[in-house]
Amino acid sequence: MKLLVITALMALSAISLHAQTANPGYNKPLADSLGADAYGMKYYVLVILKTGPRPADNKDTVAALFRGHMENIGRLAKSGKLAVAGPLAKNDRNWRGIFILNVPTVEEAEALLQTDPAVAGGLLAADCLRWYGSAALPMYLPYHDKIQEKNF
Repeated sequence: MKLLVITALMALSAISLHAQTANPGYNKPLADSLGADAYGMKYYVLVILKTGPRPADNKDTVAALFRGHMENIGRLAKSGKLAVAGPLAKNDRNWRGIFILNVPTVEEAEALLQTDPAVAGGLLAADCLRWYGSAALPMYLPYHDKIQEKNF
């Protein structure tokens, strides 16, 4: 029994030491430029976009609000404030899409959402949650431009 306990403690020590070793590929300037912590992570705000309180009964108004919504997505992406955006498949929760905003607080996210005509106009509503993810997440957007054949 004593041998089993000693073996288990040695295994735990080895796992602990392995988990704390430095990454030989670590790039401090890149990590710093992305706002990464020691684990390569940082806080973002996950936004669940859902159907808002405004009725979608006027096609011209809806078209104008969504055109502004798409333009705002492009503006936020170019400014580095939007890391991810996309629609959700039809569902029974009235969830329409998601954003992952490259800001650390819900308050900053809510201020950015008010620049979106579809949100400000009540066609979409938003739930905001802080989310901890890879600091490298925004780096995928430049690659998307290389694989996108058509614009929305």
